[in-house]
Amino acid sequence: MAKKDSISVQSFVFHKINSAMPCEGLLKDRTPEAWKAPEPRTSFWLLFTAAQILLLAAVTLVLFWVLKFHKFAWREDPANEFYAHPVLMIVGLIFFAGEGMLMYRSLEICVKHRFYIKLAHTICHFLAIPAIVMGLITVLDSHQLRFPPIPDFYSLHSWVGLVTISLFALQVFRSFAVGFTSFIVFLCCDTNTAAFRAALVPIHGTMGLVTFLLSIVAAISGLTEKAIFSLGKDYSTILLRPESRAGIEGLVMNSLGAVLIALAIVMPFVLRQRRPQYQLVQVVENQN
Repeated sequence: MAKKDSISVQSFVFHKINSAMPCEGLLKDRTPEAWKAPEPRTSFWLLFTAAQILLLAAVTLVLFWVLKFHKFAWREDPANEFYAHPVLMIVGLIFFAGEGMLMYRSLEICVKHRFYIKLAHTICHFLAIPAIVMGLITVLDSHQLRFPPIPDFYSLHSWVGLVTISLFALQVFRSFAVGFTSFIVFLCCDTNTAAFRAALVPIHGTMGLVTFLLSIVAAISGLTEKAIFSLGKDYSTILLRPESRAGIEGLVMNSLGAVLIALAIVMPFVLRQRRPQYQLVQVVENQN
């Protein structure tokens, strides 16, 4: 008896991205139009993991440096108030900003709805804002409350830092301005503005990466400046006397700088890999 093929059920399912993907199962759609998630490259997830490890290492090292060799203080101790500055700036401009970029890049592989991707991206940058503001306040206080006061914004480090913070603020302002305007326009003419909004995406992404890399330049120049001012002549002998207090502190600061350089190398490769595209597919189950 010949088999009679009949289409009894139409289901629209997703191909697995990866058995280890944490986002698997988020895109369950039973509508006549389903989405096939793109197959991720192994190299992407290796680089993504490396970037996450480096971001955590940077925060860990800067905290270890401050807590081991110095201490946190407020305005009653301006000299030690300064040490909140590198911690807050690395947490805000590098850790949270880096996590925001990685979140956006990784979630677009496994989450269809862009609203949730943008929400996660925005939350990370929201968390960076208070850290950056407090980082600026602590360094200005540590300069102005000393006797005699230390001049502000005279070094290359401070110039790079100002440019970096200005670009970050411009990015945040542009995002909110465009986002609010797009929301209002979305209500009446979403189709007509789609091309304009899409044209802003690569500009926003490029500026975000430039700001992140400038943050690393500012951090490394600041670490070098602080090492020279604080350790003095001992900084040049850290390899000859690594067991000394100055030697250990110098090696920790250099290690932090090396982690930041590694981040500057890895992050562009993660963010500039080919953007995945969802494909509309229909899977028909045949039952005999």
